[in-house]
Amino acid sequence: MGDDTKARLRVAALIFCMVSAAIFGVGVILVLSLPALDAFIWIPAVVISSFIISIPVAWFIAPWKMLRFSSIR
Repeated sequence: MGDDTKARLRVAALIFCMVSAAIFGVGVILVLSLPALDAFIWIPAVVISSFIISIPVAWFIAPWKMLRFSSIR
């Protein structure tokens, strides 16, 4: 694993928590705002899906956050 990949992984790990919380919040608001959805079934699905979806999203966002420091060397 190269130095760039290690740095991207570290930044993605930091971003992961924030992205996961944001996706979870959007999902829970959608579940609770639609009365046709059963919350006891859909909220655990939102928890699992937000965890899974936030991994590639954080990996995609990490290089954007690293651009700020790439010109400083």
